[in-house]
Amino acid sequence: MTDDIAALKPLEGVTTATLTTVLLKKGLRNVWVRGAFPLRPGQTRVVGRAFTLRFVPAREDLATPASWSSPNSTRGAIEAMPEGCIAVVDAFGCTDAGVFGDILCQRMAVKGVAALVTDGVVRDLEGVLDVGLPVWAAGAAAPPSVAGLTFVGWDQPVGCGGVAIFPGDVIVADKDGAVVIPAALVDEVRDASVEQEALEEWIINEVRGGAKLPGLYPANEENMARYRASKG
Repeated sequence: MTDDIAALKPLEGVTTATLTTVLLKKGLRNVWVRGAFPLRPGQTRVVGRAFTLRFVPAREDLATPASWSSPNSTRGAIEAMPEGCIAVVDAFGCTDAGVFGDILCQRMAVKGVAALVTDGVVRDLEGVLDVGLPVWAAGAAAPPSVAGLTFVGWDQPVGCGGVAIFPGDVIVADKDGAVVIPAALVDEVRDASVEQEALEEWIINEVRGGAKLPGLYPANEENMARYRASKG
């Protein structure tokens, strides 16, 4: 666990915009979770392994308040969440029933869950904001989950915001939304992204100094040589 935290920590300094560019260069275009935006202004970037949950459309014989007491429920899923994970909830874009409310979010916060990312919505918005759990969602709605959703399981592949996310993939979320890094690519994407951030910081400083964009962004061989020299 400690080794994994150390391996992921550099991603805390990498924007989701940079990540999408690096992943695009590796052939991955569909990595940005549609409909998941920070609920609180100023929400800081979070990084963590995906813990997945999946809903399907409500079916009246299954989506009942009594289902909340089932072992296969959102309550059971929350108890299985490890510290530091990011809960990724596939609600197939449903925006008229809240996946979680303040009590469930409070339990997640107490367990040390890093954040909630969903293409759906939350309920009890004021209470959720008071809890302080970072949330990326499509908004808020008053009805409970069973008004429009049936919970079917956790720790399985999901399609959140139109993106395939597998348990253990890495999620990075900031003001631009949430991006998934496939687990098998984490090390190389991390290293490439950290280098890309450093290069772009150098480019920004050059632009501030009056440099023109052609040949600078993207950097040609001459400017790449200048960038490398600047690093000593």
